Amino acid sequence: MNEVLLHPSILRAYDIRGIWGETLNFEDAIAIGRAFAACLANKSLGNKVIVGRDGRLSSPKLAAALIEGLVDGGAEVLDIGCGPTPMLYFAAAHLGASGAIQVTGSHNPPMHNGFKMVMNGKSFFGDEITNLGALCAAGVLSQKGGKRETLSIFDDYVNRILQSADAGGLSVVWDCGNGASGPVTDAVVSRLTGQHEVLFSEVDGTFPNHHPNPVDSYTLEILRAKVKSRKADIGIGFDGDGDRIGVIDAKGRQVPGDLLTVYLAQDVAKRHPGRTMLLDIKSSQLALDMLSAAGINAAMWKTGHSHMKKKMAETGSPLAGEMSGHIFISDDYFGFDDAIYVALRILTQMVRTGQSITAFMDGMPDQHATPELRVNCADDRKFTVMEKLQSMVAQKYASNNINTIDGVRVTGPSGWWLVRASNTEAALIARAEATCPDALDHLILQIETALSESGLSCSLR
Repeated sequence: MNEVLLHPSILRAYDIRGIWGETLNFEDAIAIGRAFAACLANKSLGNKVIVGRDGRLSSPKLAAALIEGLVDGGAEVLDIGCGPTPMLYFAAAHLGASGAIQVTGSHNPPMHNGFKMVMNGKSFFGDEITNLGALCAAGVLSQKGGKRETLSIFDDYVNRILQSADAGGLSVVWDCGNGASGPVTDAVVSRLTGQHEVLFSEVDGTFPNHHPNPVDSYTLEILRAKVKSRKADIGIGFDGDGDRIGVIDAKGRQVPGDLLTVYLAQDVAKRHPGRTMLLDIKSSQLALDMLSAAGINAAMWKTGHSHMKKKMAETGSPLAGEMSGHIFISDDYFGFDDAIYVALRILTQMVRTGQSITAFMDGMPDQHATPELRVNCADDRKFTVMEKLQSMVAQKYASNNINTIDGVRVTGPSGWWLVRASNTEAALIARAEATCPDALDHLILQIETALSESGLSCSLR
């Protein structure tokens, strides 16, 4: 037996994620591969597993170790090499694989890395990850029949996401942030009409130009400046593994993920009238109201790509979106979060409807809302703080004004506020939206007070 006790902090809600050389190492990756193969065998799901990786410096070593464990566990591995996570998801669907694993640290700092997993066409997360950790600790016997082959899926993926894409005569700036989306973006842009400039498409795991987080307004400053200097119609940025999108309009405004989802919903709703579309718990009331006004059954759900994909399958939703820039389209696509494909859908909608993303933003009513506010909180403490917060809120507010599907969201006559534990970082995430600036300040004070009473002092202003 090969018992390996994984560091408890790396077993996250959506995936496995740690710090290379500290909480995650070569032996862990071998054990995770072996245990994943055992999970497939235990469920009689076959043994074909696709492995991909992002451009982080540790990813080749982690991928090699993961593959070693998968092969030792009896899996037939197809190694598709470096590329964005959506390319792995596409490969799993296109090739009918039993499972798929992407080695990626997503948008986290360079020394972070981990694994996003798919089994039987569905996200592998939650209790499944907990059970995989238990398998690693118990040890898994080696199995015969394992092997590794290399396979390029690059051209098939690029061809698929370009189906029906139309960039017309648009001027577009793309920022790949030296992440894994770079080569795909270059290939896509070479086949689009219009005027395009691609920034930082060379894959570099040190991220020398800026951190690849397209929701952080600071990381979009270079993109914003380039859109302005080129007088471009739109700027598009990606995170480190290409499953999250950030958008800058022609006036330099950052388009939040919830409103970007609303923009896409205007087109999707034409083919799916009355269907349920999902926004995550961090999304604004403005976005929910706009979906409802368009005849869409708007619903909120838990933040997290795994949660969203599962809920989409349950509700038959053709579209879902998160504030973080994960957007999921099952309308003529696979329903997973693919930022490059989403970008092409936005461009195509701009061309075919004549409504630019800038005009869409011009039509927005005044919104008084915070961005996502990050409050540092250690992983071994954040859920305890949330338990105290939930208990305190239950005593102070009416139950019909409290939503606890993911963290605590409190609604009142002047707006709402939210606090939830991040499942990817050592942090709590807060947000608020109000009817006016003064009301927003009051809601932020409520968050600070609630956190202080729960044992975590912070300043959000």
